Formats: sequence, C-alpha cells, structure tokens
Amino acid sequence: MNSSYAVPAVALVVLATVLVGAFGLRISRTTSDFYVASRTVGPRLNAAAISGEYLSAASFLGIAGLVLVQGPDMLWYPVGYTAGYLVLLLFVAAPLRRSGAYTLPDFAEARLSSQAVRRLAGAFVVGTGWLYLLPQLQGAGLTLTVLTGAPDSLGGVIVAVVVVAIVAAGGMRSITFVQAFQYWLKLTALLVPALFLVLAWQGDGAPRRAFDEPATFREHSVVRVDDTLDLKLDRPLTVTVSGTIDGRGHDEKELRLPAGTHRIEGGTRLTFAQGAEVPEPDHRAGGSLSPSQAESRGERPLYATYGLILATFLGTMGLPHVVVRFYTSPHGVAARRTTVAVLGLIGAFYLLPPVYGALGRLYAPELTLTGHADAAVLLLPERMIGGLGGDLLGALVAGGAFAAFLSTASGLTMAVAGVLTQDVLPSRGVRHFRLGTVLAMAVPLAASVLVGGLPVADAVGLAFAVSASSFCPLLVLGIWWRRLTPPGAAAGMLVGGGSALLAVAATMAGFPGSGALHALLAWPALWSVPLGFLTMVLVSLATPGRVPPGTAAILARFHLPEELRAEVKA
Repeated sequence: MNSSYAVPAVALVVLATVLVGAFGLRISRTTSDFYVASRTVGPRLNAAAISGEYLSAASFLGIAGLVLVQGPDMLWYPVGYTAGYLVLLLFVAAPLRRSGAYTLPDFAEARLSSQAVRRLAGAFVVGTGWLYLLPQLQGAGLTLTVLTGAPDSLGGVIVAVVVVAIVAAGGMRSITFVQAFQYWLKLTALLVPALFLVLAWQGDGAPRRAFDEPATFREHSVVRVDDTLDLKLDRPLTVTVSGTIDGRGHDEKELRLPAGTHRIEGGTRLTFAQGAEVPEPDHRAGGSLSPSQAESRGERPLYATYGLILATFLGTMGLPHVVVRFYTSPHGVAARRTTVAVLGLIGAFYLLPPVYGALGRLYAPELTLTGHADAAVLLLPERMIGGLGGDLLGALVAGGAFAAFLSTASGLTMAVAGVLTQDVLPSRGVRHFRLGTVLAMAVPLAASVLVGGLPVADAVGLAFAVSASSFCPLLVLGIWWRRLTPPGAAAGMLVGGGSALLAVAATMAGFPGSGALHALLAWPALWSVPLGFLTMVLVSLATPGRVPPGTAAILARFHLPEELRAEVKA
C-alpha cells in the first residue's frame, strides 16, 4: 500500500478526533458530565455514538479476515453482534437506565445492597474491558505496519495516547461527540471503497462465486510465511521454496510436495505459479494463526457455531462500554429508542465486511497463509484498482480503520476508568478519574506488546463469552427475578464468568491444541452461560433470608415508566 496517501489520512483522522473531543471538553463542566454526560444525550446522537464504539477492529477488519479464511460460516459473527442489541432492547435497556446507576458495579450495589458484589462486578468490568482493548491495540498496530512497515506496537501506542488524552480531558461528554463522528466516518470509509471494488470485480474476469471452488492464485505469487504453520494438502503441490519445509532447508528450489501435512517454518518464501490452488493451513496441527479457529470448520463445527451464537447474542448486554452508554439517556423510553436506532445503524454497517472477505478470497488468497487475513480490507483497493484511485481508496479505508480503533478504545477506556475511579482510587473526583484513565489503558497496552497471534475477531469473541457468562445472568436475574440474593449473584459471576475467563486464558495460550477439550475451551459460552445462570439461581434459592429489604420497591423503579413513578410519588 502507498503510505504517501494512507499516512496523511490516518493523521487527519487522529487530528479530527482530537478537535471533536476538544469541542466536548469545552462543554464538560461537572462530574456528571464526565461520567454520564449529565444524562442528556438524545436517542439519535446516542445511537450513533454507541454504533461508533461498538463497531470495533473485529467489525472493520476481523470479520472480513474470518470470512476470507473460513467462508460464509463466519457470518454468524455480524448476525450475533447485531442480534445482541435485540436481546438488550427486550430485557435490559430501559430498566438499566431507570436504575440510576453510573456503572455496572453501581447497578449491582443498587439492586443487591452489597459492597462485595459491587467489588466483584467491578473486577469483571475491568477484566472484560482489558480483554476487549487488546484486539483494538493489536489491530491498530497491524494497520500501521501494513501502511508503513512500522513496528507492530507503534499503532497501539498512538491509539493509546490519543484515547487517554480525549477521555481524560472531556470524559463521557467528549467521547460522545467523538464516537458519533467516527461511526459516520467508518461507514463512509467502508461503503465508498466497497462500491468501487464491486464495480472493478464486475468488470474483471474473476469467478462470480468466491467459495464454491478452492481459492487460486490469479498471478505468479511469492508468499512469505512469517510464523510457523502447517499446510494440509489434499493433492500434490509444486512450489518453489526458499527456506525450511519439514525440517529441511532449500534455496530457491522447486519441490513437489505430496498430499498430507507439511510444516513450514517462519521466514520461508513460497513461490506459486499462476492458477495454483492456495493450500489450506491445518490449524489443528499447530502454528500461530488462531487457536480457536481449529474447531470452527473442522472437528466440531456445530458446537463452535452454537457457542459463537450464544456468546454474541448474550454478551452484548454485559459489555461495559455498551452498558455505560444507556446511563446517558434522559429516561427509559429514550434508552429503548436508542437501541432501535442502533439496530438499524449497525445492521447497515455489517452488510459490508463480508463483501471484503469474499473479494479478499479472490484477490488476496495468500493472506490465509501469512496469518494476516485481517489486512484484507486494507490491501484490496491496491490489488483490485491500483494507481492513484486505489491509493486514495486505500487511504480512506486506513483512516476508517483507525477511527474504529479510536472509537472503541475510547468507550472501553471510559468504562474501565469509571470503575477504577469509583471502586479502586481513593477519590471519585475528576482528577482521580484522569488517573484512572491512564491506568485503564496502561495494562492492555503493555499486554498488547507481549501477547499476539490471535485474530482480532477471535479475541473479541472471547471477550463476549466472558461478558455473557458473568454480566448477562446478573442483569437478567437482577432486573426480572425478585429472589436474587447477594451470595447467589456473587457465586454465579464467579462460577460462570470465572470459568469462561479461565477457558479464554487457556485458549489464548494455545492449550490444548485440539480435541474435545479444546472445543470446550475455545467456545466456552455454551456451557459457562448456563452454569452462571444455574449457580446464581440455586445459591439464591438456598439463601432466601439474604434477599435485600426493599427489593419490591427497587424492581418497581426499574420497570415503571418515569412519568408513572412521578404520579405515584405525588
């Protein structure tokens, strides 16, 4: 990609983000402005802001990369991400706003009158937020590396610095305007190039269907394998090798590899003839492409699909950067209207990443071998159009990608900083909120330098599994079941969320490599979510004397419209 256009585009996005954030800073005056924008954000602005922070690196780059590598089965990601807001609309949005809380720990304390449950909820907010921040910083690093060849960590550092500056300076009031602006920027950055790419595809001789036949190289291609991987060949393949295959070194030697699995060492260059089939990486045999993809289309595709569906459908309601947005609505009706608008905005956006994934399979099939499938969106304009037009469209996509990292990272940092300020730091003032902002970003930034190898959509999917297993039971039962007790809530979060978190840690560490246990750990929501609900219910039933006093009045506040509550008080 021509960085002479892309780098200025990224710089303009960063500058525009800072300027829009500065506008929010000018009207941020009170502590309430910093935490919940004084609860005055209307449905249209709030919907754009929610969509801006929700459409993350996984939405912009990750889904396209997964569709490229694994095909249409990965469309469950955008379906689940969107449907999660329907569940949120039906069960949580309005009662959550009426709770009067600032954060999820505030909600837990208001509902259960327990400092212990509050602290536990705060720990899960911080853990989930950090887990979700990781792919944003890694995606930013990938984008800048593709654009300029800079070190992988540089893009994450830039995002971290800009986000900390915006959030610390203006809080929720500031990032509301930033995220609304960035939603429309991201939509434009994905839609305009997609139109040109589809026109170029229609005028080209490429196949009309991307997934009916094996992917092939459209021209003589040299592929550098950066990380060790295993290739699974169904038939013999002739390829020119410069590097190490199956433990033997070769220097520009033409080899005929027999059918079977072959180990390709990192740094090896493979030269493929025009029309050669793209060999399929064998994720189950090892390598670094993705520990969780091994089961998605391999041994247990049905289990993986259901695990993905449950995690994305139920995980949305517990994501800290999503939930905190509903506290900014003026009242419960506005929260519901906001959610309906969000369904339309993100539904429109999610029509586009699969287009890039399908085109990437036709025009950039080597990305399945290099482990850089997430870069398909960035590379396609140059591959398909080229020249000045391709450079300009590529610059637009790069700017939109950076907007995705900035907006989602802003929301996550805001949510984590709010919890750190409320529950960890000694004071809840604005000065300590700014210190909390620095702490909220420092840990995932350090981890992003040390942890890698997991595609961004996979990493986000794991964060959804933890959220669905911990906060979904707490919110649903806390809003709709009067017999929930503090011991039940704490036990459910620990058992459900804790088991999902351990499964995520094992998956990211690559243990175990394959088999039934790997499937259970890579897609934990299918067992960890029911486990969280069941534990919460059983422990609550076993401790009936611990139901907080005044529970009926609290639930009435959650469910009665604000106007009716005012009439009852009068």
